[in-house]
Amino acid sequence: METVDILKYIIGLVSVIIIVAILLQSPKGGLGNAFGGGGGGEFYRSKRGLEKTLFNSTILFGVVFSLIALAIAILNA
Repeated sequence: METVDILKYIIGLVSVIIIVAILLQSPKGGLGNAFGGGGGGEFYRSKRGLEKTLFNSTILFGVVFSLIALAIAILNA
């Protein structure tokens, strides 16, 4: 198995992780409202705990996805 083939499997796994992470992020109120913890009113609040970790990991996996895609493109050239 070549390096490009391994990278293709890894990029597929990373893309599934990104999709799940994005779907867990609710557009209104974040992770708390997604699981029934809505506080009611609309007000600004910062991301905390698991919600912040999920947000930061989504960014991290996006960067990893981009780097792997770039590596695949370079190795196929």
